[in-house]
Parts: sequence; C-alpha cells; structure tokens
Amino acid sequence: MDIRAFIASLDISLTNALFAAGLAVAAFLAIHTALVLFRRRLDQLSDEAAHRPVAEVLRRTLARTSNLVVLATAILIGLSALDLPPPWNARVGHLWFLTLGLQLAIYLHNAVKVTASRYFRTHSHHGNDGQVTIAHTLIIWVLQTAVWVIFALALLSNMGIDVSTFVASLGIGGIAIALAVQNVLGDLFASLSIALDKPFEVGDFISTGSISGTVEKVGLKTTRIRASSGEQIVISNASLLKDTVSNFKRMQTRRVVFNLRAHPDTPAALAAKVPEAVKAIIEAQDQVIFGRAHLSKYDQNFIEYEVVYTMQTADYDLFMNTQQAILLAAMQMFAELNISTAPRAQQLLLQEALVDAAPELPAEGRVRPPATLRSLPHGA
Repeated sequence: MDIRAFIASLDISLTNALFAAGLAVAAFLAIHTALVLFRRRLDQLSDEAAHRPVAEVLRRTLARTSNLVVLATAILIGLSALDLPPPWNARVGHLWFLTLGLQLAIYLHNAVKVTASRYFRTHSHHGNDGQVTIAHTLIIWVLQTAVWVIFALALLSNMGIDVSTFVASLGIGGIAIALAVQNVLGDLFASLSIALDKPFEVGDFISTGSISGTVEKVGLKTTRIRASSGEQIVISNASLLKDTVSNFKRMQTRRVVFNLRAHPDTPAALAAKVPEAVKAIIEAQDQVIFGRAHLSKYDQNFIEYEVVYTMQTADYDLFMNTQQAILLAAMQMFAELNISTAPRAQQLLLQEALVDAAPELPAEGRVRPPATLRSLPHGA
C-alpha cells in the first residue's frame, strides 16, 4: 500500500496535520501531568486519611494507569481535530471506545482486588494482611472475570457485531450448569456466606443440632469440626447453615438460672431469710454479678427459690467451680438455718378387703363388705 497515496486520500493539509500533532502532544502532557499531580496529592495524605476506603482505592487504582492508553488517548484527541472522511471517522469512534473502555476495565479490575482485600482485612479478627482465603480468591476471580466479559461484549457490540445470541447462549448454558451442580453450588455459596458473614471461624467452639465441637477447617464444600469426644465431623456448608449455630467462643458473659427447694412446712420467718443468705453467698464469689433470688413457688410438696446471677467470663471451668461453691454454701446455709430440703413425706393408702366366708356361696359370688382403709408411711 502506498502511504503517500493513502495520506493524500485523507485530504489533510500540512497545517492541519501539524495542528493535530501539537494538540496530541499537549493532550499527552496535560493528562500525564494531571495524573502525576493527583497521585502525588494522594500520597501526601495523612495515615488516617490515606486508609479511608475512597482514598485507598483511588491511590492504588490510579497506579494502574497505562501510559500506552494515555498516549493512545492523546493521539485520538489530535485526530478528533481533523475532518476525516468516512469510514475513518467511524473507526476513530471505535478506537475511542476501545481505548477508554480498556483503561476503565483495568481500573475496575484493580479496584475489585483492592476493595475485596480491604474488606477481608477489615473484617478479619486476626488482622493478617497477607492472609488470602479461598473465598477471597474466588470472589476476586468471579468479579474480575465479569468485568472483562462485559468489556468484551460491549466492544463487540460497538463494532457492530450482534452479541444477543451469544448472551442468550451464555444464559442457557449457565442455567444448565447450575441445575447440574446445584448441590455443589449450594455448598459453594454457603462457603462464601461463612467467609463474608463470619458466623464462626477456625478455632471457634460451635454447636448445631446434635453436633458440637471446634471448627478445624472451612472449605469450599464442607466444614470439618473436631468433636469433644475426639472424632472429626465433616458436614456440608449448606447443611450447616440450615440450622441455628451457637458460637460459644464469642460468649462474653454467662447468665445462670437455678432453683433451690426446701420443705413446705418451713416457717415463713425462716423462708424469708433464704434470699438474703443466697445473695451473700453469690456476691462472695469472684467475677460474679448477683441478679436476684426470690421464692417463686409454693405447693404441698416443696417451696422453690429461683436464683439468677451472671458470670463475667465465658470460662466454662470457672463457671462450674463457681456453681459448685454456691451449691455447697447453700447446703451449709440450709443446715445452719435448720431448714430441711427433703420433700413432704408421701402417704400410701392400701385397701384391705374383708371377704365374707359364707359356706353356701362360692368364692366368686361372695359379697364383699365395705373396705377398711389404713394409712401407712411412705416406703412401708
């Protein structure tokens, strides 16, 4: 192809060509200088301002600006000053879309990575910036792939290619694949939910249904739990999230409710002393806040006190030691007050029948006189 003949066919004068070239150079310098100044301004922010979400995303995203894209944009600005004949004016329009769309896709590609990394770093209890979880990697891969697929489809559409059939094929294929692997996808999304919402983490002691133990690993499909009895339990993520999960490691306090019973014939004056005595016993324990102690029930078998206190720690061993000390002290308190904790003695009624020994009637037809009742102590 003769380059001179090609340039002559464009009907561009030397003056216009020089003007376009100067405009392109000026545009390149202006864009490059603006980016450098803006990035320098972001680098000069204080530590607190630099770690804000918008500032961090802008600083790390603008660092991915391509000088090649800036050069191509400057050239296109220069070409826009020329009156190009068809079809070159349409081709320049396609180049504008390609250049700006490519740079925008690069920005979004990096912004997804920065935003996802910041989210996992912020919500991580371990504060490890280098920690890359499976969910983290998967989310970044899915979002970045979506960015480039959308850019490719938009570019093809801008060039006049009909992509509606291709998009429909992708949709139908995606539905077919989703139906084929719906169980796997269910566990996968459950894994993402665990990673994002963090109902529990590795090392937490959880309980769900009939399963309880320490979480050892959260995978893409299953979660491994080490039971208290020693065996490892493997449960699918979707099944795990269907039930209510109790996370005991995140327990900060423990509210305890228990009952004390005494004999129902206890005099009211003595019964009134029990709540204050129980309060003194509980307040003498460490890391315990007394709630209340009331006589809550009175019937023919026993009187019952309801006692409430709060442990200021979730340590189970300390709770059991404290509960044991309270119960032993309560037993001593009942003994000192001479209050019996035995229930009321039960009475058993036996029916003794006196059979008329009339000789003329068989045993089946003898008339039984009224029964005589007598009371025996319980256990006789």
